[in-house]
Amino acid sequence: MANADCIVIQGSNMAECHPVGFQWVEEAKARGAVVIHVDPRFTRTSAVCDKHIPIRAGSDVVLLGALINHVLTHDLWFREYVLAYTNAATLVSEDFRDTEDLGGLFSGFDPQTRQYDPSSWTYERDEAGAPSTDETLQHPRTVFQILKRHYARYTPEMVRDVCGIDPAMFDYLARAVTANSGRERTTCFAYAVGWTQHTLGAQYIRTAAILQLLLGNVGRPGGGIMALRGHASIQGSTDIPTLYDMLPGYLPMPKAGRDDTLRQYLDRVGSKSQKGFWANADAYLVSLLKAWWGDAATADNDWAYHYLPRLTGPHGTYQAVTGMLNDEVEGYFLLGQNPAVGSANGRQQRLGMSHLKWLVVRDLNLIESATWWKDGPEIASGELCTQDNETEVFFLPAASHVEKAGTFTQTQRLLQWRHQAVAPPGDCISELEFFIKLGNRIRARLAGSTDPRDRPLLDLVWDYPVDEHGDPDPEFVLAEINGHQLAGPDAGRCVSGFTELRADGSTAAGCWIYAGVYGGGINQAARRVPRGGPSPNQSEWGWAWPADRRILYNRASADPDGVPWSERKRYVWWDEQLRRWVGNDVPDFVIDRAPNARPDPALGGPDALAGDDPFVMQPDGKGWLFAPKGVVDGPLPTHYEPQESPIANAVYRQQRNPARITFPRKDNLSAPSAGEPGADVYPYVFTTYRLTEHHTAGGMSRWLPYLAELQPEMFCEVSPALAAERGLENFGWATIISPRAAIEARVLVTDRMTPLMVGGHTVHQIGLPYHWGVGGDAVVSGDAANDLLGVTLDPNVQIQESKAGSCDIRPGRRPHGEELLRLIAEYQSRSGATPETGNADIDLERRD
Repeated sequence: MANADCIVIQGSNMAECHPVGFQWVEEAKARGAVVIHVDPRFTRTSAVCDKHIPIRAGSDVVLLGALINHVLTHDLWFREYVLAYTNAATLVSEDFRDTEDLGGLFSGFDPQTRQYDPSSWTYERDEAGAPSTDETLQHPRTVFQILKRHYARYTPEMVRDVCGIDPAMFDYLARAVTANSGRERTTCFAYAVGWTQHTLGAQYIRTAAILQLLLGNVGRPGGGIMALRGHASIQGSTDIPTLYDMLPGYLPMPKAGRDDTLRQYLDRVGSKSQKGFWANADAYLVSLLKAWWGDAATADNDWAYHYLPRLTGPHGTYQAVTGMLNDEVEGYFLLGQNPAVGSANGRQQRLGMSHLKWLVVRDLNLIESATWWKDGPEIASGELCTQDNETEVFFLPAASHVEKAGTFTQTQRLLQWRHQAVAPPGDCISELEFFIKLGNRIRARLAGSTDPRDRPLLDLVWDYPVDEHGDPDPEFVLAEINGHQLAGPDAGRCVSGFTELRADGSTAAGCWIYAGVYGGGINQAARRVPRGGPSPNQSEWGWAWPADRRILYNRASADPDGVPWSERKRYVWWDEQLRRWVGNDVPDFVIDRAPNARPDPALGGPDALAGDDPFVMQPDGKGWLFAPKGVVDGPLPTHYEPQESPIANAVYRQQRNPARITFPRKDNLSAPSAGEPGADVYPYVFTTYRLTEHHTAGGMSRWLPYLAELQPEMFCEVSPALAAERGLENFGWATIISPRAAIEARVLVTDRMTPLMVGGHTVHQIGLPYHWGVGGDAVVSGDAANDLLGVTLDPNVQIQESKAGSCDIRPGRRPHGEELLRLIAEYQSRSGATPETGNADIDLERRD
């Protein structure tokens, strides 16, 4: 980011939520970069940027789509980059139909399953099976022409009418981005959960990716899209996943009925006939299976592939809560999570836990997820009774981040080793020690079992050395993740990178993208040379996956002939004398593949990559402007309104993402949206956010008096206009009501919240920090903003829509007990909300 000429921060309050990383924005700004903040609120980030652009929550695809249209219409796209490095010239199947043809739907949508069949989104292929192309870009089914038609309606006027951004402000943004893109200059986008936590969150990022590809801002210094990771090891929790549908290194979890055999799985995930490094998925998976099951994983049993669980559907946190409410889940582990406060529809979370037989909470303090049974909101309302609760709750104190050693993986995929500063007090232990001991006890209980389902546990490689204090060695685990040779003269040697992994059982590695972090038997994540050393890429600070590359797809930093696009942005290039790629980073390419290389079309894998195929993980080696697969709700990002919205979709007749995941239940009602009866009952938009002074659901901050006193009370931010409209007084109390809950908050009347003119109507937005919860153990407590949220999910990653909801606000404190329940029910009744409200897949009423 420090090398960017323009930085657009959208979907993040980076200065407050990522203050350490924000130093690089400040450095870029000191070098002359333009910094723009697009956000519903004026924040501390906005205050230090060149421009703040207010936007209606949930409308970002329209703004980004209009930038794409602007670039295409005014011929501002980086022609040489786009023609060589993207799929712009590729022809799409003649069966494909766009949202322009089907009123907001793509071809292949099945209303019964609420899912798309993407078979019509595929490329047209020639007689040899290769994708058909038209380098002139004139064929109407080229990706380029489809892209132009798709975004033609995303105009500055549409931005005004949907986002609430006037054309002059849009023009400023468009000029800043395009003037700082091309051969000599690069623009960077930075986002966080303000983009992801929507029912089309994955498509927000896809829209930015299309724009950045068109401008040539991918794979180059100061370019790209920076996914800001806010704490601890958020990136690491997806790399070595806590996600139900992933194996380490983004290998998908097998699905029952589709991936029943190893061959079926590998043919789907990484066919040997496709280009690029995913074709080596067999080496990544077999090395993982050997790391987990050692000698029990053999060629004869397909490397113990049958030990892996199979998905039978979505198994995320919200499906788990629904299962609890249906008495289908008996036990639950909460590890550094506080869903009673931090998850959407907090009431549903707490009631779900009341159906469990047992609950284990590992945390630093007695968080609300450990105490809901004695002093939670449902105790006060009478919905739960402590004496009648049958859930047995076990609280196990955890070590904090300064009381244990290990790695954090954060923004920029950077692994950084943290050393233990102090020993954990009392009974507090690390997650590493907890799970090793839990595994030991389970395996001891199962010893001698002849039940086949116990074999995966009994056959695990589970031999972890301890130090002189009896604590497990975290560096041993890092080395296990890195991987090592199992056979031959190099047996036991740590691999230096993922290209050393093999599918013949001769290597073991716990996560293929981390291969090299312990290369040479040295903890590379512990490197701490000041400012990262002399190299421009600061390569001597920590270790970035994969292969310690600081910029992904950096082959694209040079032109098709291997020459840097400009001296100013020189990064990786082809050295004709050395016959290899060199530069200021580890080249993200086959090191000796010449720029003019054109391999035999019959080849697959890395061998099939042409010398100008920089996107080495894509099956065609190109950056995808149009995604023929991999995104389940459409090959091109399309604007849909949030699940709850006071605005009708002005772009298409289809109001909401038709593929979104819904939970139509009485305890998860949705507010009617614009044009539906009862929409005026919840007329305002609310959005949630974080504060610098608190940490997520408050478990690390509300128990600390010196942080709690900085932000002692739950509050809401409203504009002076909304305050006048609803009779709200600064520093007084307000009650905010959604179809799920009613909460109270102190009122902060501030110009930071800007009323927006959208479609001829004034839209008021209410800002709600989400750090407080109801309980008696913290230094400060308060109502939880996330209680207001409903549960509707993005279909790609199953994330909840936390950043846009509908509510009402009125002066005064909320009622208590049964009166509170009556207030919520009265609003539900007036709006006519039922489990069916907002949950139709296709909006038939808008198609007449």
